[in-house]
Amino acid sequence: MPTVLVLNGPNLGRLGSREPDVYGAADLAALRRLLEAVAPEGWNVDLRQTDDEGELIGWLHEAADSGSPVILNPAAFTHYSYGLRDAAALVTKPGGTLIEVHISNPHARETFRHTSVISGVATGVIAGFGFDSYRLALLQVLASA
Repeated sequence: MPTVLVLNGPNLGRLGSREPDVYGAADLAALRRLLEAVAPEGWNVDLRQTDDEGELIGWLHEAADSGSPVILNPAAFTHYSYGLRDAAALVTKPGGTLIEVHISNPHARETFRHTSVISGVATGVIAGFGFDSYRLALLQVLASA
């Protein structure tokens, strides 16, 4: 059964209570339900969240080793984690898929959020559509499979 890894970085475990005016009122359980409803039979959505950069890097290594496509919301790591960027490149350099997603539009927010060290190695970027950013990324992963 093909698996799509949906990886989420720091503070996204607080969705639903953290800045609902920016991130909405839904939590990760709601995101899981949305993505599982979109995924066709025979596809597994493996949604994970961590506040630990090393763990997130390890999950990207797992994706690189297994050839699994990745939907990645690097959260705050977006702006400065070269270690995460290098791990993301391990997924995409051999032709794998990694779509960077953001719930909000980073370019409409504080200036420091305008820079992504991940975008340059990502297959594509989808931002600003709330949980639909993830849904659109999943549809693209499925279309590319």
